[in-house]
Formats: sequence, structure tokens, C-alpha cells
Amino acid sequence: MMARTQISLEPEAQRLAQRRASELGVSFAEYIRRLVARDLEGPRPKGDVTRIFDLGKSSGSNIRRNKDKMIGEAVQAEHRRSLRR
Repeated sequence: MMARTQISLEPEAQRLAQRRASELGVSFAEYIRRLVARDLEGPRPKGDVTRIFDLGKSSGSNIRRNKDKMIGEAVQAEHRRSLRR
């Protein structure tokens, strides 16, 4: 069972938070719950930059040509994982 909580926000912060919730396709309340849950998980470990480059065997691919796409895909995957938390 959830406990009801009331908070006060500056009007601009509330407007931006409601917009962000809408972009994510969740209610304002769910957006706030996710923020609180993420904060309570504790500090996030700093990312290991080498993870970006550990994308597997190149198998003859041109990493120099494709690196921006590969990095973008890795960042998007991490972002999707963080939204599920």
C-alpha cells in the first residue's frame, strides 16, 4: 500500500517535471516515485570508459567509421536500462 505525500515545487520546476513525465509516458506521480527510488539506490558507480570500447570482436568492421554509431547505441542502451530501474 502506498502512502500519500504532498510536496511543494516552484511552478517552473513543476511544469518541467510534468513535461518530462509526459515525454516518458508516465504520470507525474510515477515520475516522482522513480526519482525517489533512484536516489535511494545510492550513488551510481562512475562509468568505466573502457566499456564503450569493449563492444566485441570487430570481425573486420571499420571501427573508425562506425565509432559514433557504436557509442550512440551503447549510450542509448544504458539510458533504457536506467529508465527501467
